[in-house]
Amino acid sequence: MSIRPVKRIVQSQPTVEGAGVKLRRAFGFGDTSELDPFLLLDDFRNDRPEDYLAGFPWHPHRGIETITYVLAGSVEHGDSLGNRGKLGAGDVQWMTAGSGILHQEMPQGDSAGRMHGFQLWANLPASLKMTAPRYQDITAAAVPSITDDDGTSVSVICGTFWGKRGPVDGIAADPRYLDVWVPPGRRKSLPVETNRHAFAYVFEGSGTFHAASAPLGVLTEKNVDDREIRVRERTGNRSLVLFDSGDTVTVQAGDEGIRFLLISGKPIEEPVAWYGPIVMNTQAELQQAVAELRDGTFIKRG
Repeated sequence: MSIRPVKRIVQSQPTVEGAGVKLRRAFGFGDTSELDPFLLLDDFRNDRPEDYLAGFPWHPHRGIETITYVLAGSVEHGDSLGNRGKLGAGDVQWMTAGSGILHQEMPQGDSAGRMHGFQLWANLPASLKMTAPRYQDITAAAVPSITDDDGTSVSVICGTFWGKRGPVDGIAADPRYLDVWVPPGRRKSLPVETNRHAFAYVFEGSGTFHAASAPLGVLTEKNVDDREIRVRERTGNRSLVLFDSGDTVTVQAGDEGIRFLLISGKPIEEPVAWYGPIVMNTQAELQQAVAELRDGTFIKRG
């Protein structure tokens, strides 16, 4: 067993998207090499309806897949191809934008006004960027969950883990997407294939992810005796943990336990050209996509 060292731990950053939705961005719109095949992760947990109800009106996607995982509240979606649906708590939508769609996503809170969830973007290789769009809408009941003897529980959204296969299939990067809960005080090792990039995103509780020699926490600044010093603390809520190579991730849960997404995938290793939610391989392809948006030929039918 080789424990994956922790490359770094960062806090997700506040940002505004759509028509004014306040969310936290763990990563996105930068260098993708360390996270390839993943492009972006947004944490849209919010307890204030005025901060999310404006939603994400009509916008284009091409060349990527978007994965929406709802924890509380709901998201109504629709697109230019006539697809409609609603995601509730525990539901997942894996949308392959492929050659392009226009769609909208409108969040609604639960009875307490909470809207909690995540959206992950995964890249498509050049050979699949212009494939026909498709959806995989997964209900919470279809997501297998396993509880180990020590109380650790894992929901398997995509990929295979502990003998269970997630309901999402046919994804180019062959990703594994897990929702992991480790009880208070427990130390847990979880296998991750060596040929994958991997990261964790903590969203409940706290803990310490261990490298091969010593644990590494979040580097923060604190005022001690009127002096600013930098210290490492336990990894807590809204922390992104990026791992180096190895075949195992090891975490020590804190006093409240720790819950996190553990996501890994095979790198595509192709050039990435961004224009918001349109991700191609070259600037020329981006220019073509923008031109098609303007002249009404962006959506490919048949």
